[in-house]
Amino acid sequence: MMIEAIGLSFSFGARDLFRDANFCIEEGEHAVLVGSNGTGKSTLLSLITDPENYLYSGKLLRQDDLRIGYVNQYVRHEKERSLTSFEWLAEDFIAAQAEMDRLCEEMADEEHFEEASEKYQVLCEQFEAADGYNYESNIYRQLHLAGLDSIAEVCVAEISGGEYKLLQIIRRMMEQPELLIMDEPDVFLDFENLRGLRDLINSYKGTLLTVTHSRYLLSSCFDKVLALENCELRMYEGSYSEYSLELLRMKTELQEAGVKEREWIAIQEQLVERLRKEATEVISPDKGRCLRARVAYLERLNAGKTELPYIEVREPAICLPDCEPVAEETENPPETVVQAENWSIAFDDEVLLQNVSFEVKAGEKVALVGPNGSGKSTMLRNIWNGNHSALQIRPGVKAAFLSQLHGEILDEDSTVFEVLERAGLHTRREAEALAASYLLDEDTLDRKVSLLSGGEKNLLQLALISRSDAELLLMDEPMSHLDLYSQLALEKAIQEYKGTVLLVSHDFYSIANCTDYVLLTENGSIRRMSGRAFRKMIYRDFFKRDYLELEQRKKELELKAASCVRTGDCNMSRQVCNELEDVILAMRKLRA
Repeated sequence: MMIEAIGLSFSFGARDLFRDANFCIEEGEHAVLVGSNGTGKSTLLSLITDPENYLYSGKLLRQDDLRIGYVNQYVRHEKERSLTSFEWLAEDFIAAQAEMDRLCEEMADEEHFEEASEKYQVLCEQFEAADGYNYESNIYRQLHLAGLDSIAEVCVAEISGGEYKLLQIIRRMMEQPELLIMDEPDVFLDFENLRGLRDLINSYKGTLLTVTHSRYLLSSCFDKVLALENCELRMYEGSYSEYSLELLRMKTELQEAGVKEREWIAIQEQLVERLRKEATEVISPDKGRCLRARVAYLERLNAGKTELPYIEVREPAICLPDCEPVAEETENPPETVVQAENWSIAFDDEVLLQNVSFEVKAGEKVALVGPNGSGKSTMLRNIWNGNHSALQIRPGVKAAFLSQLHGEILDEDSTVFEVLERAGLHTRREAEALAASYLLDEDTLDRKVSLLSGGEKNLLQLALISRSDAELLLMDEPMSHLDLYSQLALEKAIQEYKGTVLLVSHDFYSIANCTDYVLLTENGSIRRMSGRAFRKMIYRDFFKRDYLELEQRKKELELKAASCVRTGDCNMSRQVCNELEDVILAMRKLRA
């Protein structure tokens, strides 16, 4: 057993994150840790990595001298490094070889032989454990697997942020830790890099524990699920899709059993009331004994009744600003809200986009799509800041901005309440009501923004946007860090929003679900692509036919089954679960 938790509990202030958690991670498993935003997933990863820094109850047993590798969700790109991608990946191996050579020279001195020999032996074992003697071929193999052959000899400073993140994951994997922990490794990755991450995960021979909200990775990777819900942690041996189906069926059975028990208890309560009434009207030892027996039976029923299942309703009530809809029948076409005319951008003398021109009309929902590092976020930021004459928002149009750089919008040293107060919510009650609708509980209001999870920071930005009267929303990676329910809620809110949206996204599900067309960055330019053409391109490059539709249908059925359980319609829930099983089987065949 590599990791075993027994009755593990941890609280943050007065708030429980998890209680009496029991789980294990065994050698070779690829486990995924799932749960809604702010439930404590990153905290659990940190606790496993460095338990001495946490005050918890229960037991956390770890394999002796367990070597853990860690990939953070936030990666600082080393722009100042002059190493090539290959050299950067080989850096530790080259350093280890140089140190072994030095120790060999030191061992020639009898006075230092014993000490140097011990160090040499330890270093040799580590080097061999990481297959260090084959590091060159291993690096090229991993680069090929991740789709990064072309950057092997490219300077690290010149590659995109997504490519750099994959390099960091490859570097950690090549170190061959006994347990590799990755916290949202998919955040901000473009389509190509996300596919590379999938292939790296699926080919990795070591033990993995990963947090992700990516529907793509959840459907394609992992053979074990750890799920945090309502401060409880469930462990499931199998895929995430199988876990979701099994959980819904289990909750359906619990709900049905619980409802039947409560119906029987209600009948027994009526019987007890009748017997009690009869016992007061007619004094009879037989009736008294009968009443006492029935009361005792009722007490046993209440003590042993099945607990109704917890049905998580974690979909935030995202409400984008009200604005006047664009008239559908008019002689005049909709006005241009955003215009780019011959806009160019270069970074370190490399031209990313040149002479770009496009228009976004009032009421349109547009996705700005392309590889990492192609200038999309810079364009959105220039539009928002109004600091480039080639990028214009129509005068008088009120705009709001959601940034992937949270500190750009949020004061991270302020509390959540102070941020909401500056947005015009002057009473605690108003702030609590708004925060609750975005799943930020009362305890969260007094926390500093810097202590929020990435998903909670995005939800806070959305809460601020809801307080504006923006007719134009500029959104940079709005789905990043959000859990599945929040992603769906935001998709729905964008669909229903009457204003104009220009968003940067790598999430092909949200692009397909809530945008009218795509502006695709490629070869230093931008071209407009219809939603249908974009979908065909995605299928051609990433999926087999009908995969996206099946994934969307799967999520719809999961939500419908949960709703049926919540309302007590167990017959319908079973029927929906059977449909869900058919969809999961169809998706499995497409992946085969």
